[in-house]
Amino acid sequence: MLTITTPTLEFKNRGLTRTQLQQVLDYIHTHLDRDLSLVELAETLNLSPTYFASAFKQAIEISPHQYVIQQRVERAKLMLSKTDLAIADIALQVGFSSQSHLTQQFKRITGMTPKQIR
Repeated sequence: MLTITTPTLEFKNRGLTRTQLQQVLDYIHTHLDRDLSLVELAETLNLSPTYFASAFKQAIEISPHQYVIQQRVERAKLMLSKTDLAIADIALQVGFSSQSHLTQQFKRITGMTPKQIR
């Protein structure tokens, strides 16, 4: 009798564990307003920055830097619709260096400017 088996994917122990990923994502969201360096993020998991960057990208298919930018834009979008704060103030509160940096990244990710959202 021929037995058909479903191939199992080999776990290669590369990338981050679910716990590690959740830990670093929580850290990012908690400190989104700060300048988050690759070194700082890697240190939260006691990994080298190079290994961390590779493992993070492997885990969620986006670089740590791009993930942080996306999360800042998402938080800015929420603040634009829920508060009356000036766009410049929102930019600083979500971790962008200036209103123009927020606007540039916002437009790149959403296709719209912060003013258009508001």
